[in-house]
Amino acid sequence: MSKEVLQKAVEVLRGGGVVMHPTETCYGLAVDIFNEEAVKKLYELKGRDFDKPVSVLVDSLGMAQEYGIFSDKALELAQRYWPGPVSIVVPRKKRLPEFLNPGEGFISMRWSSKSVCTGLVENFGGPITTTSANLSGEAPAYSVEQFVGADFVIDGGKLSENRPSTIVKVEGEKITMLRQGEVLVEEID
Repeated sequence: MSKEVLQKAVEVLRGGGVVMHPTETCYGLAVDIFNEEAVKKLYELKGRDFDKPVSVLVDSLGMAQEYGIFSDKALELAQRYWPGPVSIVVPRKKRLPEFLNPGEGFISMRWSSKSVCTGLVENFGGPITTTSANLSGEAPAYSVEQFVGADFVIDGGKLSENRPSTIVKVEGEKITMLRQGEVLVEEID
C-alpha cells in the first residue's frame, strides 16, 4: 500500500468515513470508534442490528490493554496468537465510548497480522472498528467488487477465501469459543 493511499484512508477515517480494507481473512470495514455518527453509518451500511457488537482493531497488545482488561489467560492468548486472525473478547474499560456496543460489558479486540491493518491503526493514531465487509447475514467480501458503499477502498486484489477470524471470550481464566475460525480450538486450550 502506498503512502498516499494510507494518508487518504486516514483522512477519510478522521472525517467520519468508512474505509474498506483487506485483512488476513477477508475485506473489512473500518471507522473511528470515537465518532458516533461514523459508527452509526457503519451499522446502516451493513444493515446490521445495532445490538450486535463490532470488534476493535488495535496495533499492539499495549493499545489493546488501554481499552480492555486482560487477565493472565487473556495475556497468554494475546502473546501466543497476536498479531493474527484471533479476536479476544475481554472486559471493556470505561475509556471506550458508551455508544460503541452499548450495554456490552466486554469488547472484542484484534491485532491483525496484515500490514495494511496495522498501518491504518498506527497512522490513524488509535483503534478503529474491524467488521467484515458484507451486508449482515451475507458472505464476507474477498474482492472489492463484492461490497459497495464504503467512502474509501484500499484494493488489495482478490483475497484467498480464508475462514473468518477465531473469536474467544476470556473471563478471568475461563475461555469460551465464540466462533471457530483460522485458529483451531485445540490450539487455544
